[in-house]
Amino acid sequence: MLREFMSIAELSPLIRKGEISPIQVVTSCLERIEHFNPILNAFITVLAKEAVQAAQEAEKEIQAGNWRGPLHGIPVGVKDMFDTAGIRTTAAFKHFAKRIPKKDAQAVTLLKEAGAIIIGKTNMHELAMGTTSAVSHFGAVCNPWNQDYVAGGSSGGSAAAVASGMCYATLDTDAVGSCRLPAACCGVVGFKPGYGLIPTIGILDGEPVDDVILALAHAAFMTGSADDACILLDALSPDGKYKDSMPKSAKLKIGIVNHFQASEEVRQGFEQALKILRPGFETVAVDVPMDFRPMDISNITADRARIGDLVFSQCDVLVLPTTAEATPTLAAAIAAGPLAISAANTYFCNYYGLPSISIPCTPTHLPLGLQIVGPKGGEQQILKVAIEFQKSVVPVHPNLAGLSKK
Repeated sequence: MLREFMSIAELSPLIRKGEISPIQVVTSCLERIEHFNPILNAFITVLAKEAVQAAQEAEKEIQAGNWRGPLHGIPVGVKDMFDTAGIRTTAAFKHFAKRIPKKDAQAVTLLKEAGAIIIGKTNMHELAMGTTSAVSHFGAVCNPWNQDYVAGGSSGGSAAAVASGMCYATLDTDAVGSCRLPAACCGVVGFKPGYGLIPTIGILDGEPVDDVILALAHAAFMTGSADDACILLDALSPDGKYKDSMPKSAKLKIGIVNHFQASEEVRQGFEQALKILRPGFETVAVDVPMDFRPMDISNITADRARIGDLVFSQCDVLVLPTTAEATPTLAAAIAAGPLAISAANTYFCNYYGLPSISIPCTPTHLPLGLQIVGPKGGEQQILKVAIEFQKSVVPVHPNLAGLSKK
């Protein structure tokens, strides 16, 4: 039986056994999009006809015994930075409103090969140049927990879509925190693997991009759970062995970052998360170099080579809050400017090319995010900690009944 807010890990076996049809899953998501997207503005383009056709094909393949894996028949959104063949890819930018690529980005191809169904292109902060998603040619994205607040950015539409159950996962980008910040704001999981692990070829292919963005930008994704993040990573990475080879018994040491930025509300949420983590892991306080000259990448190669010795000789993973302050209202974010949500706690992961994940903490009035960071190649380590943390936390979802179109 299809339930609200099911995880991919729960749903996929039922699809494989024929107990739930991909058509039923896609139809349910399209109904939610029809109802909630006019309020939240999470999608720029909805591929209703294409998604239903893909679901019909997926059902035939699965019935014939050609199951491609746990994403087969699962509706997934794609941030409107990734090229999609014959489908507009706009980056929420007025001058790209009619931009139609001829081929898919490599990561989109990987999703399709895994059997995922692309249900639409998600809204975002214009040209990914902001952290709020309040600025978009197609209108601001609203937070599903309270539509008067921002969803974070730049991948705000993706976070709103996953949090409200319009799709089960999204493909995103992250250059300063663009995936993890909105994930924290909307109470979902945002995962940025190490630099270059997921291909970025086909992100606004042919458009000009400067060297700083090329050095910092990672392909990333959002899901509803850390277990589901393993499934997405398997599909999008070259090795594709993360879920099946997750270490079972290794005792990991967690480094608690000393000098993160946090308001009192964020600090209290982080302390609550540490109470959950400490019984299961050894912890140690760690200093992390996080002071940077804005967008200076002159020493980035050398710094990436030495960060392991500087930090991860003391611990296996780092933890710190994802955001520095509570999520602002749309009005406050517009007044404060495109970087109204600080990337002070996330940018260092992009600079050093480190894998990192934001998972939901127990929300106050809006969700907060716990960020777990690993060394180069440490994707499994941070996923292990994230999965263990989520086992001890009761999932909380937004009350969508309180949303209304204004």
